[in-house]
Amino acid sequence: MNRPAAMTPFAALHHRPGRPLLLPNAWDHASAAALAAAGHPAIGTTSLGVAAAAGLPDGAAATRAETVRLARRLGRDGFLLSVDAESGFSDDPEEVAALAVELAEAGAVGINLEDGRPDGTLAPSAVHAAKVAAVKAAVPELFVNARTDAYWCGTEGPEPEAVRRLDAYQRAGADGVFVPGLGDPAVIARLVDGLSVPLNILWSPGGPGLAELAGLGVARVSLGSLLYRSALAAAVETAAAVASGRPVGPVPGYAEVRALSGS
Repeated sequence: MNRPAAMTPFAALHHRPGRPLLLPNAWDHASAAALAAAGHPAIGTTSLGVAAAAGLPDGAAATRAETVRLARRLGRDGFLLSVDAESGFSDDPEEVAALAVELAEAGAVGINLEDGRPDGTLAPSAVHAAKVAAVKAAVPELFVNARTDAYWCGTEGPEPEAVRRLDAYQRAGADGVFVPGLGDPAVIARLVDGLSVPLNILWSPGGPGLAELAGLGVARVSLGSLLYRSALAAAVETAAAVASGRPVGPVPGYAEVRALSGS
């Protein structure tokens, strides 16, 4: 794996052999602040959480304003922030680059860009590669994590398609690449061996654990929308527990949550 000439603190977290970056994903200020207080040096956002919290669809380029607004709030805090920007909210590379500039000015150190489309198809790899190249030209210090949804879009023969796309994205300048939906250890190992940039895998209950992914050479393990979905489940379960007279807790106290805002 090649090591970039100019290593930012966030990039450095992707170059620790045997110690992948565990990246939890927040959807608002309180969730990000709580994760930072728990000791996570870097935190991502989850596009599903941001969209669902606003009552908007995920992956449909509907949450540009919400994404930038959240980045402006979180970018002032003391952790490294990577923003899930769906597909960049545009197929125009220059518009995606302009978004990246806004996010970097807000304090983000990383951006996640995906090639999946709302209709379940994959964008042409050349289109996505052009976005990556435009972002790196506009904001060279921003860590671009280029994601392919080859394993999520019903691609026939997803491994060859993923390999082809990852190669195109790293050649376009991506600092890291991301393959959600991939859980086969043998395929993960092959991808790591064939890449010159760090590989990001999405943790899943039925897939390899953090220790196994570390042994396979994975550099970053994201939690995606897991924490947001878990929070929704906990809210519903807590209400049900109160209704049925079952015990509740432990949960953070009022003062603890208020303290997360710095007040």
